[in-house]
Amino acid sequence: MKSVAVVVPLSPEDPRDRLAGAIPKLRAFAISLTREVSRADDLVQETILKAWTNIDKFDPATNLDAWLFTILRNTFYSGLRKTRREVQDSDGVHAATLSVKPDHDGRLALTEFLRAFDQLSPEHREVLVLVGASGFSCEEAAGMMGVAVGTVKSRASRARKRLAEMLHLEDGEGLFTGTDGATQAVVLRSAAAGF
Repeated sequence: MKSVAVVVPLSPEDPRDRLAGAIPKLRAFAISLTREVSRADDLVQETILKAWTNIDKFDPATNLDAWLFTILRNTFYSGLRKTRREVQDSDGVHAATLSVKPDHDGRLALTEFLRAFDQLSPEHREVLVLVGASGFSCEEAAGMMGVAVGTVKSRASRARKRLAEMLHLEDGEGLFTGTDGATQAVVLRSAAAGF
């Protein structure tokens, strides 16, 4: 008797298996939007829950990270719209007045950058994190943000210009000169987590 090998096609990878791997990037993005670690963690948890329950709506031919960033972004802005009528929490005002003597010049520059970054609008912080620190293209960021590519480019340009003004940088002088996007993301995430 001749043996016959039966080939069973492998099922495509379940996108749910990749959700946990996206959490660090989602957390860094959420911290940049909320500026509070505990709120950011809640936002990431809500994002993962929404993604898990709506995984049937995800197209495996597309970018899972972009889909998750879009869910997180939409959840954040929906929450903002709901709280517009609430009284703002004044804790942020007190925290902004606290200061710590920097260990060295780099820490001072990072602290100065974070203060300036915090003064940007959520839309400007968002575009700088997506395009600048996370390395998404303007087209990918536009898809995640639900705006035109030109809007992303315009916001990024205005946000960079505003940061340069607040940091008193000369034309062409960059804060993270010679630093790649991944390193910028780590610096921003670790600095934001320290506050």
